[in-house]
Amino acid sequence: MLAAERHHQILNALAEQGSVRTKDIACSLDVTNETLRKDLEMLETQGFLVRTHGGAVPPNRAIRELSLNERQLINREAKSEIAKAAAQRIEPNETIFIDASSTALSITQYLPDFPITVISNSHDVISALGGSDHIDLICTGGFYEARSRSFIGEAAKKTLLSYNIHRMFFSGNGLDLERGISESNPRQAAFKEHVIRASEDVCFMADGTKIGHRSSFFFAACSDLKTLVTTRDADPEILEALRTMTIEITVT
Repeated sequence: MLAAERHHQILNALAEQGSVRTKDIACSLDVTNETLRKDLEMLETQGFLVRTHGGAVPPNRAIRELSLNERQLINREAKSEIAKAAAQRIEPNETIFIDASSTALSITQYLPDFPITVISNSHDVISALGGSDHIDLICTGGFYEARSRSFIGEAAKKTLLSYNIHRMFFSGNGLDLERGISESNPRQAAFKEHVIRASEDVCFMADGTKIGHRSSFFFAACSDLKTLVTTRDADPEILEALRTMTIEITVT
């Protein structure tokens, strides 16, 4: 099938369904995920769609930021595997930061059973860890953003100034080799940029659908990362380029 025919069918499916999933459309067109990824990149460049985690949506739908509840339903198994691998990096008595992303929230299930300090701006992280005897738990406080169930703003940033953060665990909407890490929410992007500057080890947790993807607001360069934990469907060429930047990569 010619590329133009595939593009026509992809756009038809998008118009009928309101969104498309990479695996489903690749199967229906009988092409590899890599071929379909290039098709979606081409259509995104032309303004016909915006790539999302595992698929694509029309441009007008991409503007809406997904709530935490919606994000938790996407790629749950992949997020769990990523979180499990990322948690193995934590060492006793470290101070770690866990952001308000759904991927980072998953790490609360796999934290090691030894003393650590956890700082977070996430209401859900604080709730999940509130009964842990071996964890010193610190909430940043600040302006409460209901959609992401997180605290942001100047008060949240000031809390971070009192602590030496050994490891930051966070996610975002995409990683682009040229532009870096991006987010759909400008306030979340600004806060994450601040935490990155306060952290010794910066660990980006992202499934393969986010690798090579761009969202609305860029807040970190790829060189800011020390670690990337991702899945096997991540673009191997991008991963190799990241390795040349001395970024440690774990593939689950």
